[in-house]
Amino acid sequence: MLAGHFTTALIAKQKFPKGTLLYFLIISQLQDFLWFTFHYLGLEPTNPSDAFDATLSNMVVDMLYSHDLLPQLFWLAIVFLIGKFLFKSTTIGLVSIALVSIHFILDFFSGHMHHIFGADTMQAGLGLYASNPYLAILIEAIFSIVALWYFFSEEAKKGIIRTTKNRIAIISVFAYGIIFMLLIATESFRELFGIPEFDLGFNTNMPTLIFTYGAMLYCLNYFIPKFETKKE
Repeated sequence: MLAGHFTTALIAKQKFPKGTLLYFLIISQLQDFLWFTFHYLGLEPTNPSDAFDATLSNMVVDMLYSHDLLPQLFWLAIVFLIGKFLFKSTTIGLVSIALVSIHFILDFFSGHMHHIFGADTMQAGLGLYASNPYLAILIEAIFSIVALWYFFSEEAKKGIIRTTKNRIAIISVFAYGIIFMLLIATESFRELFGIPEFDLGFNTNMPTLIFTYGAMLYCLNYFIPKFETKKE
């Protein structure tokens, strides 16, 4: 799941304003950011390496340390300590645990295959990206729509006013994530647009993914705080 994880950060900030939005956005995607790091450390190599060849269904990666179940216990402890000491709040530490846990649960239904700890252990996910990517995207789209509806509804109850332009900008960030995955669900950009074969000599898939996550994070951190409060 890509866009859906970010919606959980918006709700966390709404309910627990002591934490910063940027912090919640990063924590909501912690496992994926760890995956990017472990890829470059050679611990979770991701294929295909060419961004033009990559699809949700053909992407191969054993997310042993970033996404498998047992390592989550370690990451849960780490984020609790970070949240607690960074914001001097046990509550934010617990919210951090919740965000990382929800990430794992959402990936169980809409994401790559994960395991207890290693490919030889019991599966801890449905692996719909490989077996049925369109169903995985549908699950994410429904979750994102419901979460955004809840987020905006709660803002309205609190007297928060957003311009139509601002709402469209926020929704567009999530729409971009969904459309991006739809485009590469089963056909690569090379197949879709007839891009000829060429070798740049380095991995282009991971930088593309990192740019996508980074752009969404930046846009949400920019647009979400732009609101007004209704005057009494």
